[in-house]
Amino acid sequence: MPTTFTRYPVETERKDPGIGGKPPVDRRPTGGGGSGDDDEWKRLGRSGPGERLKRVRFATFFILSGDMVFFLGLAVLFFAHQGTGHIDVRTQEFIGDWHPVQLPPILFLNTAVLVLSSLTIEIARRNIFRELDVVEEWLGLGRPALRRALPWLAVTLVLGLLFVAGQWTAWKQLTAQGFAFDHWATPAVYFFYLITGVHVVHLVFGILALTSALGGLALLRKVETRQIAIDCLSWYWHAMGIAWIGLFALLAMG
Repeated sequence: MPTTFTRYPVETERKDPGIGGKPPVDRRPTGGGGSGDDDEWKRLGRSGPGERLKRVRFATFFILSGDMVFFLGLAVLFFAHQGTGHIDVRTQEFIGDWHPVQLPPILFLNTAVLVLSSLTIEIARRNIFRELDVVEEWLGLGRPALRRALPWLAVTLVLGLLFVAGQWTAWKQLTAQGFAFDHWATPAVYFFYLITGVHVVHLVFGILALTSALGGLALLRKVETRQIAIDCLSWYWHAMGIAWIGLFALLAMG
C-alpha cells in the first residue's frame, strides 16, 4: 500500500499559493481588528492573536466598568448633596447649602478638545489594524501600520495635554472668582473640584500610557502585540471621553 503523509496546519499555511503566501500559523497578525479566524491555533491547542486580543479587551472592559461605577457614584453623591441644608435658629426655616457655581467658559473648549482627541486615537487604532500594512510588516517590508498610527498617537497626546492645561486654567479662573478649594467653599464648589480633579487624574494615567506607547511601540517585535497595546489604550481613552461628557453635563445641570 502507498505511504500516506499527514500535513499539519502550519505546513499547509506555508505552502498556500499566492503572492508571498500566508504567514505561519503561530505568527499570523491580527489584521482587521482581531476578528480573524483562530481555528488553526485551536487545532494546535494554542490561542491565536485574535483570541488574545479578545481576552485583553475583556480585562480592559472589566476594569473600565469599575471606573464607570465610580463616576456614577460621584454623580449620585452630587445629586444627593443638592438637597442638603440647615435650619435657621431664628426663623426655623430650612436654608439650602447648595449654591450653584457658574462654570468657566473654557470647559466647553476643553470638552471639544477631548472629543477631538478621541477621534485621533480611533484613527490610530484603525491604522494599526489595516490589513495590507499588517501583512507588509510581517513580510519584513518595514512597519507601515506603525508609521501610520504613531503620528495620530502623538496628536492625541498633545490634545490630552491641552485638556489638562485647560482644566488647570478653569480651576484658576474659578479661584479668581472667589470660589477657591478651601474650608469656606460651598458643597457645589467642592464637587466641582472633586469631579474635575478625579477625571484629570484618570486622564493623566492615559497620557503616561500614551507617552510610553510612543517611546516603546517600536521596540515590540510582534505586530499583534503592538495592535493589542494600541487597541486597549484607545478603549481607555474613549471611556475617559465618555465619562467627561457625562460629568460635564452633570456640572452644567447642577
